[in-house]
Amino acid sequence: MTPSTQQERQVRDTYDKVAARYAEQFVDELRHKPLDRALLGAFSEQVAAISEQTGQRTAVADIGCGPGHVTAYLAELGLAARGIDLSPGMIEVARGRYPGLDFTVGQMPELPLADGELAGAVLFYSIIHLTQERRAAAFADLARVLRADGLMLVAFHIGDDERRQVDNWFGQRVSFDGYLLSVRTVTDEIAAAGLAVEAIVQRAPYRDVETSGTQRCYVLARKHIP
Repeated sequence: MTPSTQQERQVRDTYDKVAARYAEQFVDELRHKPLDRALLGAFSEQVAAISEQTGQRTAVADIGCGPGHVTAYLAELGLAARGIDLSPGMIEVARGRYPGLDFTVGQMPELPLADGELAGAVLFYSIIHLTQERRAAAFADLARVLRADGLMLVAFHIGDDERRQVDNWFGQRVSFDGYLLSVRTVTDEIAAAGLAVEAIVQRAPYRDVETSGTQRCYVLARKHIP
């Protein structure tokens, strides 16, 4: 799949370059992040309840899955989880680490998913490289692939809607942008896509586990029932 914009091509190329090193650093991160595990657990419990009510399988996607550790955690919680990532390098790493799970190259928006296919979607920091226009399109695409009453859990770095350029990462010369986003901006964009925000959680970075420069935010949202 060819990325739609130059920025997305730069992001893909960057993550391809650092895939192995990135996996080494982050593949075990959930063990050190109790709040993340708790939120994924709450998300999984609600998605399972939705699927039980409708009689449909608990299909969820980890979008921007990287080396696949969040996908694997969702599968451990009993969900039919698959991973999607823009970077073929990351997908190769994920398939190698978790051969029993489904990992696919794909971009957001234009997800390789059918309308209403998912009971839930997890986006841990996968919106941080998208411009405002692409984020709006991505949230609209997520509303498309979620079934009625489906859930989305999105995480991002909090800031004043500022762009930061990165030119060196994991010892590699790279060129890509990341965005620090305000909670209001993200929740407004989610609402504009037809998703109802149900919970907002903020936390400080975990010491000795994460970079210390930003607060983290998690937003749980649900697709409106027609």
